[in-house]
Amino acid sequence: MLEEGQPFPAFSLPDQDGRVWTNEDLKGHEAVIFFYPKDMTTGCTIEACEFTERVPDFGDIPVLGVSPDSPKRHQKFIEKESLNLTLLADEEKALLEASGLWIEKSMYGRKYMGVDRTTVLIDADGVIKTIWRKVKPPGHAAEVLASVQ
Repeated sequence: MLEEGQPFPAFSLPDQDGRVWTNEDLKGHEAVIFFYPKDMTTGCTIEACEFTERVPDFGDIPVLGVSPDSPKRHQKFIEKESLNLTLLADEEKALLEASGLWIEKSMYGRKYMGVDRTTVLIDADGVIKTIWRKVKPPGHAAEVLASVQ
């Protein structure tokens, strides 16, 4: 489970281009990591597009999205929505499970496993600085940006 003041879980995940990212890639500066359920769905598109619009305002702070979608699907999502983000593919759900964000959900009485939409700000040492839980996509990128400035 993610907790403020604790180290962000170790990870090794490919992005949309096949480049593998690890915690080491984020050392030395803050980073924003937003966990979302699925590419090309309404809420996830709103969130990704709003982060894309604000990427220049984050300056040298990387903004990374994580979902269980494949790198190929991430590429399609980026192309379709003109996203300017790095999207990490957690197809095995290793980081999602280590973070406590792969949870049982319920919709229309049907239970299923899915991503608990959450955003994390980590500091230059890889320690969790801020956690936003149960994120509502509209306006969320602006809320995160306000806390890093």
